[in-house]
Amino acid sequence: MLVVTLLASTRFALAAPAPIWSDEFNQPVGSAPDPARWVHDLGAGGWGNNELQTYTATRENSSIVDDPAALDGRALAIRAVRSLAGGYTSARLKTEGKFTVTYGRIEARMKLTRGRGVWPAFWMLGENKPKVGWPACGEIDIMEQLGHEPSKLHGTLHGPGYSGQQGLSAATTLPATGAALSAAYHIYAVDWSPEKVAWSLDGTVYFTLTPAQLPAGARWVFDAPAFLLLNLAVGGNWPGSPDDNTVFPQTLLVDYVRVYDTARASDHK
Repeated sequence: MLVVTLLASTRFALAAPAPIWSDEFNQPVGSAPDPARWVHDLGAGGWGNNELQTYTATRENSSIVDDPAALDGRALAIRAVRSLAGGYTSARLKTEGKFTVTYGRIEARMKLTRGRGVWPAFWMLGENKPKVGWPACGEIDIMEQLGHEPSKLHGTLHGPGYSGQQGLSAATTLPATGAALSAAYHIYAVDWSPEKVAWSLDGTVYFTLTPAQLPAGARWVFDAPAFLLLNLAVGGNWPGSPDDNTVFPQTLLVDYVRVYDTARASDHK
């Protein structure tokens, strides 16, 4: 009995902690992203990168869908659609005004896109952006992918003195030759603490940054609340425009987004 009790206690101790915030996207099929958790950025104009899409709040561009590959059989679909006139619509969701976090493990299980000129992203911006502007607010790009690089993803930190093309960045690829991030779900995450930000793919850390690694004289601004963003962009300076081989609509599927408390983040594997 003692042995059984100890084993049970060990299993309980090793159990992953519950998220402090999450969206499992298990609302009714065809419904909008939960308005208690997400708001839509709307409009066009390039978003600082000469992008081609117009962001909308319509179900054509964002809705809950059936997906047998999702853990609970449903997922959020963010779709980039090409109109008959040649323009593009898509969706950009954020938790600004709904939820912020300072430190912790922030992760999403997603199935990405494939095609030149398509650019899905899962990222964070400092809540103080309206007051201090970008890049002083800080930006953590948990995952960015260029559709013409189907097996590769990027993680980047932007702040004052290290933003835009000077952002601090690294990339990784799927270990299997020829594997594409659009073929299956993968888990994209950062572990964020006062000492560092660490990026991982499917639990394997591929990039870590600390305040000591910033350019000389640059400030570490990642010590304040940030909100989450999910979007699917089209075109722009990075990654360039779609070509004749890019198939539309393109769909970013999000199985879940979860945030874990810093104090127990290291327990979650």
